[in-house]
Amino acid sequence: MDSNSLSAIDNYFKTEELTGYEPVLGGKLTEKAVWVDESRCIGCRYCAHVATNTFVVDDDYGRSRAIRQDGDNLETVQEAIDTCPVDCIHWVEFGNLEDLESSLDRDMFQSLGKLPRMNKH
Repeated sequence: MDSNSLSAIDNYFKTEELTGYEPVLGGKLTEKAVWVDESRCIGCRYCAHVATNTFVVDDDYGRSRAIRQDGDNLETVQEAIDTCPVDCIHWVEFGNLEDLESSLDRDMFQSLGKLPRMNKH
């Protein structure tokens, strides 16, 4: 980026209120977020294999979780959503993401992760 472009961006930010729709910020604001309904997840790991920077499988419960909204491009995230065999990954309104996350009661999940340690003796 040349210095003229940077000064134009600086001037724009000084004079305008930011909304997220500015062309200097990449255009349209992302209004959707990816969310995994962990209560329906079976821990197949398909999404984590496709979109490695967006999804991770929790070690304790063995269920997938979206860890970054900007981890992979939209096409890769959509491919990960399409590979889910139980359709537990959804596009949701970004404003609803916090409420959806807090509505999950992870204490009620049956662990699909690591097996319990067994004493050999």
